[in-house]
Amino acid sequence: MLYRAFLRLVDRLPLPSLRAQRLTAFAVILTQSGIAVTGAVVRVTASGLGCPTWPQCFPGSFTPIGVSEVPVLHQSVEFGNRLLTFGVTLFAALIVLAVTRARRRREVIGWAWLMPGGTVLQAVIGGITVRTGLLWWTVSIHLLASMLMVWLAVVLYAKIDQPDDGVDTVQVPAPLRWLTALSGVVMTGVLIAGTLVTGAGPHAGDKSIERQVERLQVEIVTLVHIHAEFLIAYLALLVGLAFALFAVGITPAIRARLFVLLAVVCSQGLVGVVQYFTEVPAALVVIHVGGATACVAATAALWAALRIKEPLPVPTSNAPTHAA
Repeated sequence: MLYRAFLRLVDRLPLPSLRAQRLTAFAVILTQSGIAVTGAVVRVTASGLGCPTWPQCFPGSFTPIGVSEVPVLHQSVEFGNRLLTFGVTLFAALIVLAVTRARRRREVIGWAWLMPGGTVLQAVIGGITVRTGLLWWTVSIHLLASMLMVWLAVVLYAKIDQPDDGVDTVQVPAPLRWLTALSGVVMTGVLIAGTLVTGAGPHAGDKSIERQVERLQVEIVTLVHIHAEFLIAYLALLVGLAFALFAVGITPAIRARLFVLLAVVCSQGLVGVVQYFTEVPAALVVIHVGGATACVAATAALWAALRIKEPLPVPTSNAPTHAA
């Protein structure tokens, strides 16, 4: 009953064009990616407790206030990250309204509802992260949840771009789709190992002497090697996948996505090497998180391109043509 009332309310809105739906879905990808990158900025500037409470910034105030205990820079950086959450929430809501008003197929509407649902979950995780004083494992979960949201947002964009009355078409043999899925699993291992490196690394998110942030008590060099080995396995899988895909023949769309993915992963590996030998400078941490987001998005785009909905063939008339 509530959903029917929601539909009646949505029907009063202007009918969004396919272009408007695409733009909104793209904005969802940008905001979900942006929240991960700005989160890295918060961490490397030690601004994680710039707003020491949640959902308020300070007790009794949702905005920063002048207190000597917390530097203005840290307050501004953390509050800026929280403000971006409103952008994430806005576009998550707009994409639901857009595809519902356009009466898109049930699959698209289901994917769209994952955006506000995931945003609420992320807000809860963020609150736990702040209230537990930036415990390393809460920060790790927070980042991994952001990466998951980026993956879902990219797949949603691909679904929106396909016709509702199209026919499901598998673009490659099933073993290659499973190999692509396996590469996604290994990529998840890369991300998890990366968060462990962060948990033991120099950027704890806060440098206050009074409140020490608990860190992962594991030798960071060991974690770096594990992270690197996962990355090598991921890249090896992608190279093998590339050879297999070219052997069976692929569409230009899949080829483009594959090349982009390989380029992004290689660039990400290079950034990681430079990070290691330059003692993890703050700027490269932010770039590395942005690169991780790009890897997730590119892998999701490749996965989504392997099975698509194509327009129904236009029926041709077999009726004889009569000359005048």
